[in-house]
Amino acid sequence: QVQVVEVGGGSVQAGGFMRLFCTASGFTLGAYDFGWFRQVPGKEGEGVSCISSRGRSPKYADSVKGRFTISRDNTKNTVYLQMNSLKPEDTAVYYCAAQRGRFGLCVDRDFDYWGQGTQVSVSS
Repeated sequence: QVQVVEVGGGSVQAGGFMRLFCTASGFTLGAYDFGWFRQVPGKEGEGVSCISSRGRSPKYADSVKGRFTISRDNTKNTVYLQMNSLKPEDTAVYYCAAQRGRFGLCVDRDFDYWGQGTQVSVSS
């Protein structure tokens, strides 16, 4: 059974940092491209950052460039999202997603397997 799980999230003050973790089961994480997406109720979802299966060519939304870093350690079966200098507008439910063979634009329609999401709340 394929499963993607996000770990992390919570509440932090503006200017703070947080690290999200994503693990997967039911498939070989190292063979898949991964992405982090976020959703605010009433707003369109946003592709935050994506990374290829080999960790090359990370992509970032303009809103997080210079503040967020995506990385992966296939030996530990984990994808990370390091979030620094957090802003209240980063408040959202963050989802980790996986897909294979279509790495390009960091858009949700290209991703097949999704986690349940984790809430990140940034207070001013």
